[in-house]
Amino acid sequence: MKTLTIIPSRLSATRLPGKPLLKINNLSIISHVFRRAQEANIGDVVVAAEDQEIVDDVIKNGGSAILTGKNHKTGTDRIYEAFKKLELKDVDLIMNLQGDEPAINIEDIINLNKKMVSNQSKIGTLAAKIKDLKDLDNKNIVKVVTKENLNKDHFSKANNFLRRSIEVENIYHHIGIYCYSSETLKKFVELNQSKNEIENRLEQLRALDNNIEINVALSNSSPIGVDTEEDYLALKKIMEYKA
Repeated sequence: MKTLTIIPSRLSATRLPGKPLLKINNLSIISHVFRRAQEANIGDVVVAAEDQEIVDDVIKNGGSAILTGKNHKTGTDRIYEAFKKLELKDVDLIMNLQGDEPAINIEDIINLNKKMVSNQSKIGTLAAKIKDLKDLDNKNIVKVVTKENLNKDHFSKANNFLRRSIEVENIYHHIGIYCYSSETLKKFVELNQSKNEIENRLEQLRALDNNIEINVALSNSSPIGVDTEEDYLALKKIMEYKA
C-alpha cells in the first residue's frame, strides 16, 4: 500500500500568528516537521499551505509544498484539497501530520502506518498514557476513550473523544495525527459537520457520529506542540540544546 503524508499549515493561528515560520536551529517549524516526516520514510511528503510564504519556505529548504484555499473549516478539508490537486491515482493512505509538532517521534509515524496497513483500517490515530490526573480536567488536552486497554500491539477502537472527563477506564491523551484510507478521507469531507463536532470543536467526532470507526495506537510519547509563545521558547531551548 502506498502512503502520502500531507502536513496542513497556515500563518493565521489565533494564539501564535506566524508560528510555522518561527525558527529553531535556523530552520522554520514547518520545515522541521517536513523533515521528520521524510525521515519516517513511509512515502512522499507535501505541505498543504494557505500562505505563499509557507510554500516558499518549505521549497527553499528542500521540501515539497502546495498552495490551498484560505476558507477551509478544518485541516482535513485542506488535506483533501491538496490531495485532489496532486492528482495521484495510486495512493491508498493519507497521513495527516500536525504542522506545529517539530519534535514528533518518527517511530510513532511508522507504527501508525504499519497498523493501518496490517488492519486495513479506515481511520487511525495515536494516543499516549495520561501521567497527570489534572490533565483529565484540562480542556486544552483532548482525551480519547478506547474500547480496550492500549498496548504496543493493540489498534483499539475509539469509543469517544472529549475535552473534559472524570476518570474512566481506557482514557488516553489523544495525539492529533490521523491516517485515512483515501476512500474514507473523501467520504469524511463530504459529510456535514455534526452538532457534536461543532459543540466540542473536535472534528474526529464527525466520523464517530457517522459510524466511521477510528482505531487508536499507543504512542511512545506525547509530542510537544507549539500553541503559544511560551511553548515555542520552551521547545526551541530543548531542541537547540540537543543539537
